[in-house]
Amino acid sequence: MRVLIVSQYFPPDLGGSAIRAYNIAKGLLLNGCNVTVVAAFPHYPYGEISEEYRWKPLKVEWLGKIRVIRTFVPPIRSQGFFRRLVLIGFFAITSLFALPWVGRIDAVWASSWIPGLTYGRLKRRPVALNVDDLTLEDIVDLRLIDENSLIIKVAEQVYRLFYVSGDAIEPISPGYVETISRKYAVKRSRIHVIRVGVDLDIFRKSLTHHHIGKKFLVLYAGVLGVGYDFDQIFRAAKIIREKGKDVEFKLHGGGECLGYIRNRIKELNLGNVELSDEILSSRREVVGLLSKADVLLLPMKDFGRPYLGIAAKLYEYQAVEKPIICCAEGQPAEYIRETGSGIVVKPGDHEALAQVVIYLNENPKIAQEMAENGRKYAESNLSVEIIGSEVKGIFGALHNK
Repeated sequence: MRVLIVSQYFPPDLGGSAIRAYNIAKGLLLNGCNVTVVAAFPHYPYGEISEEYRWKPLKVEWLGKIRVIRTFVPPIRSQGFFRRLVLIGFFAITSLFALPWVGRIDAVWASSWIPGLTYGRLKRRPVALNVDDLTLEDIVDLRLIDENSLIIKVAEQVYRLFYVSGDAIEPISPGYVETISRKYAVKRSRIHVIRVGVDLDIFRKSLTHHHIGKKFLVLYAGVLGVGYDFDQIFRAAKIIREKGKDVEFKLHGGGECLGYIRNRIKELNLGNVELSDEILSSRREVVGLLSKADVLLLPMKDFGRPYLGIAAKLYEYQAVEKPIICCAEGQPAEYIRETGSGIVVKPGDHEALAQVVIYLNENPKIAQEMAENGRKYAESNLSVEIIGSEVKGIFGALHNK
């Protein structure tokens, strides 16, 4: 089977969307498919386009056995709603530059819907639309735009057209199914939950474990974006420092909250919180970073309702065999409880976060049991080969209709 993947984001881009597209590509490859990816020039989240791509309409390259056709986007930082719209609009147009190089295909998997559907119609092949998040609902929850605004109402109708145009809809979380079905009138039979998964060849068991005399390290690694509550971490760190515990917090990543985080650490004089914006050039370097931690942290913001998505980093946290502190309600919390891979804390509750960090520091056997539970679940359910097999099966069923 020859599958075309259309995704604005693809490694070395950071973030869940790039990880998702890569995992699907490799998973399909491992299941005997021929995979071509159409993606934008690497640009997320900093908006920097490296010299090898400048002044070119496109560039064809290989990532292992995956052929990647990268097309032009302007060097704009992916920050704010309207800048993101500009980048999306550019890729919707320039992605079609790759059309002469794509060749014959049997199916399209698209996280970028407009060009994905366009390729599907031009090639007369089925299209599976990936759903990384409920964008409009998230924008409203973050109070970036009022839910009764004309922009939102028009956007909802546009999204409905997209949803009904896809031959299959593939959300990353079971929490999205009800909204997609009810709000956008998509039949449940067309919705297939496909987890993001994790590349277990890269994300291996950690060989680093906590030992006496070493500072207990709590790490968040990922995009420093508005969906996360870093103040909860700062307040918890302050409590732990006042208790005299030998615990250090580390935030690693880049994004629109980087400046705010740096200023807050300085304002609160938090000597036990380290900020690192070093760019890691490979996923293996990410594994090296995660392996140094004793606990890995997901500090979601309080959205005023249970969170429906599941961050891709949770699967990576599990794969490196580390216990997880999940500050969230909804799907992430349910997932951590069901897999027994960590402890759930209410978002915004800095006192509870401090207590849990101290508890895990003082109970290494319990922490290790949680870590092992996460790794076992990842091995049994989340490998890219398993994820790729599920997607290939959906395309096979579409062809047999």
